Amino acid sequence: MPLFVAIKADKNQLLAVFEYQNTLVGCLQLSFIPGLSRQGMWRGQIEAVRISATHRSKGFGTEMISWAIEECRERKCGLVQLTSDKTRTKAVGFYQSLGFLLSHEGFKLSL
Repeated sequence: MPLFVAIKADKNQLLAVFEYQNTLVGCLQLSFIPGLSRQGMWRGQIEAVRISATHRSKGFGTEMISWAIEECRERKCGLVQLTSDKTRTKAVGFYQSLGFLLSHEGFKLSL
């Protein structure tokens, strides 16, 4: 199944694009994940956050993440999480400025 068809078919996946003055400024993917930890709490996972180079440092990222957090609240998530590459120090600082905490070490295994 093609990627966008699979995401659209899954009620726990949202792809969001953000426009300003009829110009695409950014996008993100928001996943709603049921979990065993924290007494079966739902969590929101923010991924693939992208802002066009010409629109960075203008508040669009803050608006996009705020929107995603509100979507998580509406879906009764008890936690919002995201990951960012450790080498992207500006992005890490940005997420920390929004209240996100560095709480875990992540691991990946390419298949």
